[in-house]
Amino acid sequence: MIMTRRFLNGALVAGALAVAVSFAPSWANTAAPFSMDAFKAAQASGSPILVEIHADWCPTCKAQNPILDKLTSAAKFKDLKIFRVDFDAQKPAVKEFGAQMQSTLIVFKGTAEQGRSVGDTKEASIEALLNKSL
Repeated sequence: MIMTRRFLNGALVAGALAVAVSFAPSWANTAAPFSMDAFKAAQASGSPILVEIHADWCPTCKAQNPILDKLTSAAKFKDLKIFRVDFDAQKPAVKEFGAQMQSTLIVFKGTAEQGRSVGDTKEASIEALLNKSL
């Protein structure tokens, strides 16, 4: 009886999650691996841009991920181009952006940098930063 109840509860939770995912906005942004060519093309088009200086091992970067996922799924950020720079593997790009450490977020409006933050995990201030790219 207990196993059946647990199984049914698990099935209900799984079903609810499946339904929730199906209603997620289709414009939800995902970070593309950084390439200078794609970044320059996004700048030339005048797109709003977010550059994430990221490391998979970084706990602050991991804390930023769900916040960025939530914020960038909003309709107002549907045109935001997101580029993820690997802090360990893409040192020339890290240097090009003048980043001193991982968990750095930089926003651009076209070719102009509009703002940056380092180590921020507060939704309100990350949203304020992203708004500068619009």
